[in-house]
Amino acid sequence: MKKELRIKRNKDFQTVFQKGRSFANRQFVVYALPKEEQEYFRIGLSVSKKIGNAVTRNRIKRYIRQSILELKDQLALGNDYVIIARKPVADMDFSTVKSSLTHVLKVGKVLNKNVKNQ
Repeated sequence: MKKELRIKRNKDFQTVFQKGRSFANRQFVVYALPKEEQEYFRIGLSVSKKIGNAVTRNRIKRYIRQSILELKDQLALGNDYVIIARKPVADMDFSTVKSSLTHVLKVGKVLNKNVKNQ
């Protein structure tokens, strides 16, 4: 993912947490904050040390980034998203991560309904 599509600063994370709306399933919590002046979406990832060691956490982040990359055409533009991984994600493979992330984004109504899992 390009650098301008990532949320890196703590201030930006806190803004999304405080002003955005959240939706969740067992594996992920997603916060979404609409930004009218922004014509693209940005993603911030949070994977706690409670989930596993650095190798596990980095694998989870790679899976999430790749899932977002594959879903970017269906994702609502002009939003900032913060995705928080929960404990069950540590034992999931890529296809399960993608389907779970697709589910939680549909729950939050930020993903088009006509998306098919591949």
